[in-house]
Amino acid sequence: MDLIEKQFGKLINSNEDEHLEFKEAKNHFDFEKLVKYCVALANEGGGKIILGVTDRNPRNVVGTTALGNIEKTKAGLIGRLHLRIDIDEISYQGQRVLIVSVPSRPVGMPVQYKGAYWMRGGEDLIPMTPDRLKQIFAESQPDFSAQICSGATMDDLDSQAIETFRKLWVRRSRNRALSQHSDQQLLTDAELVVDNGITLCGSCFMWFS
Repeated sequence: MDLIEKQFGKLINSNEDEHLEFKEAKNHFDFEKLVKYCVALANEGGGKIILGVTDRNPRNVVGTTALGNIEKTKAGLIGRLHLRIDIDEISYQGQRVLIVSVPSRPVGMPVQYKGAYWMRGGEDLIPMTPDRLKQIFAESQPDFSAQICSGATMDDLDSQAIETFRKLWVRRSRNRALSQHSDQQLLTDAELVVDNGITLCGSCFMWFS
C-alpha cells in the first residue's frame, strides 16, 4: 500500500470540516460544483475533496466513475483558479476513489469564481461575508479593505447580495433591528460605507451574482 492509500485509510475515519469533504459521486460530479468546492477549500486554508465515498457516517467506499479524464480536469481547475490542484486516483477495496488536493490561497488574497469568494456555510457553499474578506485582506497589508474604492456608489452595489449579508448578520448577532435599516445604514454600521465613499471590502457587493 503506497503513501496515498495509507493517508486515505486515515481520512475516511475523519469528520468533515472546512478542510475535508466527502462526496459519493458514483457516476458523475459536476465540474462547476467541483470548482466552487476547490475555491471554498482554498479560502479556508486548503484541504481535500474525496469522491467515491458516502458523506455520512458510517462511511462506505462506493467507488466513482466521475472525472474520467483526470489530466483534463486538473488543467481545467488550474486554468480557472491559478492554483496547483492535484487529483490522485487510487483503488481501495477494489473501488476507484479520487482524492482532490487543494492548496491554500495566497496570503491576503481570497480566491473567487464567477463573481463570488466561496466558503463553506454548514452543508452548503455561500459567498464569503464581508467581515471574513476584511480579515483576509488585512493579512498582507493593514486596513487594505478599508481603503476607498474610487468611483463606486451605492447604485453600483447588488441589493440581493446586501440582503444576504443582512440575513447573515441578523442571524449571527441576533439583532433584528438590522432588518429595518436601509442598505446604506446597514453598510455604514458595518464600516463598509464611510463618509468619503465605499470601501474596497464594501465594493465586493458589486461582484456577487
